[in-house]
Amino acid sequence: MTGRLPFLVTILAGSFLLFMVQPMVARLALPSLGGAPNVWNSAMLVYQALLLGGYAYAHFIGRFAYRTQVIGHVALLVLAALTLPIALADIGEQRQDLATFWVPLLFLASIGPLFFAVSAQAPLIQRWFGAVPDAGDPYPLYAASNFGSFAGLFAYPLLLEPYWRLETQTLAWALGYGTLVLLTAFTGWTMIRARRADGATAAVTTAVPPTSEKPSTRTILLWLALSAVPSGLMLSTTAHLTTDIVAMPLIWAIPLGLYLLSFTIAFADNRTLAFVFCRLAPSFVMLAGGLSLTGASKLPLMAGLASVAMLFVIAVALHSRLFALRPAPDRLTFFYLIMSAGGALGGVFAALVAPTLFDWVWEHPILVLASAALLPSLAWFDWPSARGLDERTKRIVALGIVLAAAIAAAVLFRLDPESDSLLRAILYSGIALCGVLLAFHRWYFVAVLAILMAAMGGLPAIDASLKGMRERSYFGVYTVRTDDYQKTLAHGTTLHGAQLLGKDRRNDPTTYYGPNSGVGLAMRHAGDDANIGVVGLGVGTLACYKRPNQHWTFFEIDPLVVGYSRDGAFTFVRDCAPDAEMVIGDARIELAEGPAHRYDVLAVDAFSSDSIPLHLLTREALQTYMRSLAPGGVLAVHISNRYIDLEPSLAALADAEGLQAMVRRDNPPGGWPLTSSWWVVLAKDKATLDALATFDDQRWLQIRRDGRPVWTDSHASVLPFIDWGGIFSGP
Repeated sequence: MTGRLPFLVTILAGSFLLFMVQPMVARLALPSLGGAPNVWNSAMLVYQALLLGGYAYAHFIGRFAYRTQVIGHVALLVLAALTLPIALADIGEQRQDLATFWVPLLFLASIGPLFFAVSAQAPLIQRWFGAVPDAGDPYPLYAASNFGSFAGLFAYPLLLEPYWRLETQTLAWALGYGTLVLLTAFTGWTMIRARRADGATAAVTTAVPPTSEKPSTRTILLWLALSAVPSGLMLSTTAHLTTDIVAMPLIWAIPLGLYLLSFTIAFADNRTLAFVFCRLAPSFVMLAGGLSLTGASKLPLMAGLASVAMLFVIAVALHSRLFALRPAPDRLTFFYLIMSAGGALGGVFAALVAPTLFDWVWEHPILVLASAALLPSLAWFDWPSARGLDERTKRIVALGIVLAAAIAAAVLFRLDPESDSLLRAILYSGIALCGVLLAFHRWYFVAVLAILMAAMGGLPAIDASLKGMRERSYFGVYTVRTDDYQKTLAHGTTLHGAQLLGKDRRNDPTTYYGPNSGVGLAMRHAGDDANIGVVGLGVGTLACYKRPNQHWTFFEIDPLVVGYSRDGAFTFVRDCAPDAEMVIGDARIELAEGPAHRYDVLAVDAFSSDSIPLHLLTREALQTYMRSLAPGGVLAVHISNRYIDLEPSLAALADAEGLQAMVRRDNPPGGWPLTSSWWVVLAKDKATLDALATFDDQRWLQIRRDGRPVWTDSHASVLPFIDWGGIFSGP
């Protein structure tokens, strides 16, 4: 009998490389394509399509003789290697009106052949292992495949990105790919040799058709559902975390990593851990899923942990049910093809369909409810039958429990979250217990979960959507709230801007843009005929610093924000700068293509939430900004952030480019509507900053340095500089 080791190592290596290349190529494209949401979403769609294609290829090639399979697949890997080293393909100039198609085409041309070839490794190598006489069940090798994917995904931000330049990263990946080709050839040869040694020479040179029973249509649809729901839930959890909980950097990697890790448990040889997860799943779904329509409140860490823990438990449980429904090894590639199609369907629903249909991340509670309906059966927990109740009595008891949960939910909904927190917790636990008691019946269980969701934020969320308070774009969810005093715009949980409602104060600067903030002082210091550029529009607060003869230009990547600020709920731009030029697109690209030496003041405030678009803070980006400044011009960069101290990064950039820099840490004494803010200003000569520093006798500080490396387009990572204490303590 041939050992499992060569097959295991080959699968691990392929999956490791496959998921390491995903963030690497997105990172490679970021400076030229603009904002991170565009790049990552486009990359994920291409990757899912290529993965589906790779699994289809693995299923197709399986109809040929094993020798043909090995020779053909190794030849495909070698042909794909002709596109190494990894680099962005030259497919012509980008057109904004065709960006939806141009960006995916760029990824297809850049990484398509390599990704397609490697994506076929997992099902194909498992098929080869299953062809070895007396090899055993090949399905547990899929656990190893996903562990390799998990390791590759986190190896990039933890090991490669912080320490290696992109050029070194792509070279290392190419060397790894060469090793994979050799491993694949050796593994194929091992399989053929083992079959010959067992007397199966004919089977080496001829195709072996499936002999097991063909799966029914119902089974295939169930495979699709059990694959689609965890895939969609992984993406919806990411959206839920970044929209309503905590928009910390790299948050997208955690749900994806746990999703991959779930396969390792669900498809493992030892079923003990999968069994435990399946038994815990109903309680987890009820306790954490009930919060799916609730924001983070004052506990972002706890809400975030509950959300990702629920995803992990659900994914293990549903994938374990999928494993239990697996066909015989001779239909292995077809099974994985359906799984891949289901994963792609879930991704399309969460990434494309839901943002188009919904004004909020409604896909998240929908997928949680779908998960509850698909959990493995808990027939062993059928306590009514154990007590001898007939079906009619069981139904009456179940409906009574649902009614009790509904009454408790009505009381829970009316309680004050601040003053009645203990009673709310007791009622919440009681409703969750009602749900767990009904785990023997899927639909009663789902009904109680829906009731709990409605009581814990569902009804207000529905009301907000019905009243048109929210809108959703490619870049996030925006909520406009109005009270007797002000109107605010929130991007997820982060305040995007505020405007006072009184006519005498509606044009007063608010939040981070007060008269004594760094940007406020820079605008007040600018000349009466200055040319002003602002990267990041927000609600347009800065517009009211405009003086009659000044020319202002706003750069904004999201057309929806322009609608709010120029034509909609907020009047700063209409009142103070109606003639301002609006440029829609990624500011770095637009500035690079625009005229040089144009702006006397350029303010950069394009950081949505607390996630850092690194391509706006690299050395190359700074060179683009300075190119756009007129002689004696000032660059002002907003660095207020809950999780990353950006001041030393700006200091490192200034030193690398020979610029002068200082920082203004403004803490307004009067409080709201002004908030604390940190702004860094940079200029080519000291005299420019000296003049600004003495303006109105305000106090500026020397910028702080800590020796951190300069961020460049080819080498930048925020991971070493995250303030984990800020994340764990919450806002």
